[in-house]
Amino acid sequence: MPHFWGVIPAGGAGTRLWPLSRRSSPKFLHDLTGSGHSLLQDTVSRLTPLTGARVMVVTGVRHADAVREQLPDLPADQVLVEPSPRDSMPAIGLAAAVLEARDPEAVIGSFAADHVIGDPESFRDCVREAVATADSGALVTLGITPGYPATGFGYLKVGDPWLDAHRARQVVEFVEKPPRDLAERYLESGSYRWNAGMFIVRASTLLDLLATWHPELAESLRQLAAEPAMIDQVWPSLTRISIDHAVAEPAADAGRVAVVPADFPWDDVGDFASLTSLLEEAPDGLRVLGPRDEVVSRDSTGLVAAHGGRTVVTLGVEDIVVVDTPDALLVTTRERVQEVKDIVEILQGSGREDLT
Repeated sequence: MPHFWGVIPAGGAGTRLWPLSRRSSPKFLHDLTGSGHSLLQDTVSRLTPLTGARVMVVTGVRHADAVREQLPDLPADQVLVEPSPRDSMPAIGLAAAVLEARDPEAVIGSFAADHVIGDPESFRDCVREAVATADSGALVTLGITPGYPATGFGYLKVGDPWLDAHRARQVVEFVEKPPRDLAERYLESGSYRWNAGMFIVRASTLLDLLATWHPELAESLRQLAAEPAMIDQVWPSLTRISIDHAVAEPAADAGRVAVVPADFPWDDVGDFASLTSLLEEAPDGLRVLGPRDEVVSRDSTGLVAAHGGRTVVTLGVEDIVVVDTPDALLVTTRERVQEVKDIVEILQGSGREDLT
């Protein structure tokens, strides 16, 4: 696929996996699966069989040096640095504008830097079909088969087959994160897929769609592609908006969005409960991230992330989450992990910016 580019938005506040991840070192920079590589590096490796060297990372000033260090073979002009966070549409749109200027036939696939995907060949098969479908002028997304009635994910409703595509179907609508009872009905109906935020589209089509609903934003992004030195002046004025709200949702209402159903395992590692499910359970019932010889456990279940350089001992505790780092120790349960971000806010409010 000579015109296909992988675009990787790499940002994050680092609050839901604190203290393992921080604002200066969000989760995409960490090895959270024991693969020996960061989530960012795994994302690039997953795309390389499709893209070759055609990968572009969009990241913030705070993370740019770390991105370059982890991806030393990535050319300098394939790391775009945004001066401040403006949400996903400006980030992905900037990459689209730059690539449109380089290659009017460019097709981009936007994939988050911090997701975990099993069965990478199945993933690539879905992307290949999505690229073929994008040739029809569609904005294409990959819809994940729901494994349970999740309330933390958005959904999309699947409609009729898309033109003469093999598996692609029309997206009827995007749905915000539903309450539990509605999520259960979505799962039972078989007509809904998780929205994992993976989009494949011609770069020019994305910007033209954006111009339909946000003409000033599209114009500014194309201006930045032509005059990159203007980024510090132009960037603060850009609308802060996600690609879902800016383009995907209105384009679906206009019949311009297709979905390729995807059955590969997928996880956005949204909290420590999610992370726990990704790690192999040891015979003693515990899951460990980090050096196993630094963890001693008896009659315990849950997760221990040992990154503090000292021995962690658990005795007779169930569903515990222990995250040990050199300057902070978190002890909670899997039931309460969604509240970790609240602790980060408390630390920030008390002036402990050094810990966040």
